[in-house]
This record gives sequence, C-alpha cells and structure tokens, in this order.
Amino acid sequence: MYQRRTGRIANAIGRRWWGSAAKVPRAIRTSCPRCRRHTEHEVSLYKAGRRRALAEGERRHEWRKKGYGGQKYPRQRRFAKTTKKQTLKLKCKVCGYIIHREGIRLSKLVIG
Repeated sequence: MYQRRTGRIANAIGRRWWGSAAKVPRAIRTSCPRCRRHTEHEVSLYKAGRRRALAEGERRHEWRKKGYGGQKYPRQRRFAKTTKKQTLKLKCKVCGYIIHREGIRLSKLVIG
C-alpha cells in the first residue's frame, strides 16, 4: 500500500529538521493491511539481523576474496552521507502484524 511522504509518519518525525534529532510518538494510529482498518501501532526502530554465513552471496563473496588479490571490490573509505535513513517498525496492537516504514534521513531518532 502506497503511503505519501507527507503522511502522519513524516509529520511525526519532523520533516523540516533534516539531519538533526527528531521525536516520534510511541504509538501511531495508521492503517493495518491485515485488519484492513486504522488501528494503534507500536513504534520501534528497525535493526538489521545477523548475517547468515551460509547464504549464497556470502559464500560467493568469501570465495572471491580468497587467495592473493584480497577484496572482491574496492573498499569504500570515504562516505558521502553523514546520516542514515531510519526505518521504523510499526506493530499492530490488535493482530501483531509488523509494517516497515522508511523514515527520513536523521542523525538521531528519539521514540517517546
């Protein structure tokens, strides 16, 4: 389901404060695709899980790195971006369905 950038989340994060800290409420009332209606959602910050060592891409990368020559591709040492886009995890309080909502580029996101 397509959510406009000017929606409730973007306003809650604070669209006008680019690159600075912003506050997000602990609970947001938004549409749940499973319940098919607007319900309260618990807000948390998405954190990437542990990488699987036996995944096909991971094995291929290790194989190409092996031996002389080192890295498969040049290691990025200088980064253009100073902040990351914070992804929000919204969990429906009725059915427990989790939606990921991409946020705005922020240095710090404060929930609560």
